[in-house]
This record gives sequence, C-alpha cells and structure tokens, in this order.
Amino acid sequence: MSGRVAGKAALITGAAGGLGEAMARMMAREGAKLALTDIDGDRVQALADSINADHPDTAFAYAHDVTDEGDWMRVVANSARDMGGISVLVNNAGIGGQLVFAEQDTLENWRKVQSVNLESVMLGCKHALPHLKAAPMASIINISSIAGLAAAPGMGAYNATKAAVWLYTKTVALECAKAGGTVRANSVHPVFIKTPILDPFIAMAGGQEDMAHEKLARGIPLKRIGEPDDVAYCVLYLASDESKFVTGAEFKIDGGLTAQ
Repeated sequence: MSGRVAGKAALITGAAGGLGEAMARMMAREGAKLALTDIDGDRVQALADSINADHPDTAFAYAHDVTDEGDWMRVVANSARDMGGISVLVNNAGIGGQLVFAEQDTLENWRKVQSVNLESVMLGCKHALPHLKAAPMASIINISSIAGLAAAPGMGAYNATKAAVWLYTKTVALECAKAGGTVRANSVHPVFIKTPILDPFIAMAGGQEDMAHEKLARGIPLKRIGEPDDVAYCVLYLASDESKFVTGAEFKIDGGLTAQ
C-alpha cells in the first residue's frame, strides 16, 4: 500500500457530499481506509460504493445522526471493528442555519446549529479518543470556518459554533499532548467554498449561482471562492504523519481574507 495516508483509518462525518466527499475521495487515493458517515445513509453508501469500485475494500458507510450520543457510540464501535482501529477523526458534519439577525433569531434555530456544529464535535472527540490513543500516530481534524474567526451579521449561531470549535480543538490538543503526544488536534477554517452550504446565498441572488459566487468573491484578495479540494488537501496533510509536529493550530483556507 502506498500514499500519503497509507495505513491510516479515517472516520469522516458529513461525508455524503461537498467537503466530506472531496476529503474521502482524496484520502482513498492516498491509501487510507475510510469510515464514512452521514445523516443521509443512502447517499453515503453510494459514495462508499463508488470509492470501492476504484479502491476495493477501502470504504465503509454508516447512517449517522451526529447529534445523538448513542449513534456516535455505535458508529465509532463499528468503524473501529470494520477498519481495525481509528487513527484519524474528521469532524466535518455541519449546517449553516438561518441567515437571521439577533433580534429575529429563534431558540430553535440556535439550538439546532449548536447541536450539529458544536456538540457533535465534542461527542466525536469523546468517543473516538480511546481508539485514537491506541494508534501509533493519530489526528483529530475539526472543520471550523473563517466565520469562527471573523464575525458577520446575520450569522450569530453559526459564528458562535465555529468559534467554539476553534477553541475546543485547542483544548483537546493540549489534553492529548499532556497525555503523551500520540494524538494531535487541529482546526480547519475555510471561507466560501463551492458546496451546498452556499445555497442560501444563491437563493438571495435569485438562483443565479455565478452571480452569487462573484458577489461572495469580492472581499477575497484572490477574487474567487474555493473548491472542495482546496480544503481536502489541507485535511490530507493533517491526517498524514507529515504534520506530526503540528497540533493546536488553525489552518485558514480563505484566499487571503483574514490577512487584510
């Protein structure tokens, strides 16, 4: 087996499409075994089947509600069984929530975004860590957002969850380092990427995707929005032993936005 993550066993949440699919396909090409989870069990199974057609016996699929602790316990146990362990956890599942100002936000929206974007990260780390600690070298990769580092109006719930993921990741990194240093934890912070999470912005542009992308790109120094593989390459690096001395860090995939 060859590749940058050969011999790794990676659990990726929210893997049925968008960033998760890009990560899965790239890591499969680079030699990892994969446990792919998503709330949409049919779509994530289809992805696993597609990957296995090119890379036999590589991917396993699980329907998974990341807000449910019992589901996490089941998925982690089955992933470790099917892959022979877990050495990489990618907490990628997330939602954008409603674009709404603080005065109009609802507790229902706030709690839903918190549950999917933040509580799922805690549950993933909690239940995967015993398996990660058993690996010779392991990595936790939590997908946050530039919105967790720089606020935007109308995105209060989303901003709050992504900022919390950023600092929670540092806490986990320090705890793991203190425990012996075999598990690293880092966060990844994309700006606008061509995935379904941009659908609300496209709707605001009257369904005109190109117009929406152009508008979103205006504030980015590189004058374009990102592709899923731009994030997947960063995740690949963090999953590999190339990043063995990197922990507690945040990686901005933002076209220079936060450099301004």
